[in-house]
Amino acid sequence: MCAAHGNTLEFITYPLCMLYSDAFVEIKDIYLQIQKSVDSKNEGIRPKGSCRSISAISSPITTTITNDAALKTKVDEMLSTIKWDKSGLVVAIAQHIDTGAVLMQGFANSDAILATIASGKATFFSRSRSSLWTKGETSSNFINVKDVFLDCDRDSIIYLGLPDGPTCHTGATTCYFTRAPNAIDDTQDTTASFPLTTLFALEETIHNRKSQLMDGSVSKPSWTHKLMKDHELLCSKIREEADELCRTLESNEGKDRTASEMADVLYHSMVLLAVQDVKLEDVLEILRKRFTQSGIEEKSSRK
Repeated sequence: MCAAHGNTLEFITYPLCMLYSDAFVEIKDIYLQIQKSVDSKNEGIRPKGSCRSISAISSPITTTITNDAALKTKVDEMLSTIKWDKSGLVVAIAQHIDTGAVLMQGFANSDAILATIASGKATFFSRSRSSLWTKGETSSNFINVKDVFLDCDRDSIIYLGLPDGPTCHTGATTCYFTRAPNAIDDTQDTTASFPLTTLFALEETIHNRKSQLMDGSVSKPSWTHKLMKDHELLCSKIREEADELCRTLESNEGKDRTASEMADVLYHSMVLLAVQDVKLEDVLEILRKRFTQSGIEEKSSRK
């Protein structure tokens, strides 16, 4: 079941952009409309094949979208722009909304996309079982989708969301943990690092330094080790680097100098985060949640 919790239908209330500037819909508005289609898996009547309109999979229940012809047309128009393959499927990629990590890749038909929009859970089409499946329906490691994107050629989609746990069936954070050289050597290590962007690669290096201190495996001293052992030094460096960053503006020192000083601020701040057992992902999640709130309102709420 798309809601994935027994027979309880969970209504998600955040808005989701359908890639058409005027096609913002509340997810709950179309939930009941596709409910019967999502639940039809239990009745053995899951439809397959090419893209169909909302009308073709709607339940007889009277809902907002059924009565809103304009909204229904917009959703149908969005689906009609997708370039489905001969089996009525399109590549569907799940990406972490905060870290940017590519979590997994599957396939989706029109029902799967609608089910994802309706439930807020990443839903795919299983080619082997010829039915819909929601990531996490057995493991409870759901991917909570916040937005859906179509690529420029309309032949693949991205589910941008927040995972509840490891995405890969091996227990790895992402399904992409095998580097090409390992594939050539026919080796696989689920504990290996997954593809990391610059900030997260830096975070991993900092955490490795912390692990070395904790287990006594430090082979040679490093600046990160020194900062982690001397909190007073660490805090003084953050203040110093922050001041130097401000001076790049006050003294008009230029873009290159500003970028360099900001890099110093980020590094030293991330060392402090590691000392405090705070992940960069936690910080990004807080920032994302503030997107819909003005800075003035947010600061006032702290009082």
